[in-house]
Amino acid sequence: MTTVILDVRSLADSLSDVASTMASGAAESAPRISFATPELLWEVLTAERWALHKAIGGAGPISIGEVAARKGRDEAAVRGDLEALLRAGILDTAGEGCIEFPYDTVKVELLLRAA
Repeated sequence: MTTVILDVRSLADSLSDVASTMASGAAESAPRISFATPELLWEVLTAERWALHKAIGGAGPISIGEVAARKGRDEAAVRGDLEALLRAGILDTAGEGCIEFPYDTVKVELLLRAA
């Protein structure tokens, strides 16, 4: 099972992990997509986009029109949401006009501290 981890971490922390991975030659145990702030994470991963993700998880390559039909949403609006998830690296393109969620599961790591 391939799990992608979505987390909030600084650029310095992310670069430090990359340097450690390069120095050791050992890859991390799971792919990771990091966001600079919790606000940015939630800006990208809105409730509607999360619902789209759930609709395509495990479906394999699927057209944007099919995703829109499954969710009963306007195709142009779905296209905009899917493009945001593609830019974030959460989805991949898969052939002409298709997208795919390339992982089996998503784990969101978020630590909030009192101000």
